[in-house]
Amino acid sequence: MAITLSTDNKLEYRFYPVNGRQIQFRIKAPNDAHIALTTGPNESDPMWEVFIGGWNNSKSVVRKNRTKPDVIEVNTPNILSADELRGFWIRWNDGEITVGMEGEQSSFLSYTDPEPFEITHFGVCTGWGASGEWLIEARCIAGHYGGNATVAAPTPSAPDDQLSSIIWSDVKGGVLPPGAVVGGEDDEPLYIGRANHEGALLPGKVKFSHGVCYVAWGGLEHTKTEYQVLCNCSPMWMPVSGNNIPPNALPAGQTEDGEPLFVGRINHQNTLTLGKVHPSHGCLYIPFGGEEIPFNDYEILIN
Repeated sequence: MAITLSTDNKLEYRFYPVNGRQIQFRIKAPNDAHIALTTGPNESDPMWEVFIGGWNNSKSVVRKNRTKPDVIEVNTPNILSADELRGFWIRWNDGEITVGMEGEQSSFLSYTDPEPFEITHFGVCTGWGASGEWLIEARCIAGHYGGNATVAAPTPSAPDDQLSSIIWSDVKGGVLPPGAVVGGEDDEPLYIGRANHEGALLPGKVKFSHGVCYVAWGGLEHTKTEYQVLCNCSPMWMPVSGNNIPPNALPAGQTEDGEPLFVGRINHQNTLTLGKVHPSHGCLYIPFGGEEIPFNDYEILIN
């Protein structure tokens, strides 16, 4: 699901509360897509600004506290388009800010702030002769979206079309791939992941701030620094019990004996936690607090 909005040629930011440590968006504009990262819903120091396609769509920069010189500048000719939406991501962690294009793991802008600050809001605007049309991932916006944005539902597609677009992206070192799918919540979004363990491929939960995927196996919770994250799908969930697996449940792994495993989730101790659905056991297992915990009633990911 995405938030759609338009910005005029005004260089006036529209602010939204941020959920997590990244934003993903698409923008159609001839030049000057500006994104502010702030400690509140307004322009005030400390503040980062990312200018994509500035200077007549010739370069992109990161600016600190609205002060020149810019902390980093790169040539990015024709990075924006007035005719088509182009996707980008911005991430931050412990003072490091990185900016990249949708579908690419590497960044084209990277800067580490020696005086980091907590980011609670982001703002978007266009200017210098440009208006823009934006699609912002709804999961990046905390609360009920706010502002004048409207919710745009994803275009329905046949199951085969959705399955063909699904990607399990390899991850190392806590780098979150563009299009990663949120499935739960534990003080921050939990992403749908999976990892190899003892000959099995186990669905689990990825906590971005920890840089690991947690999986359940053998009565214990295990941490994995090398794993995969589900990308490029709009998750749908169905409440089920026991081994009543719906025919459109999304296969996401297998046991060491080759039995298919699925993605499930459950509300547990003020979290919405992801885990593996084991059909022959008739339950969902979640990794939580160092343990593997079973539940007979749960939600399962369908396509």
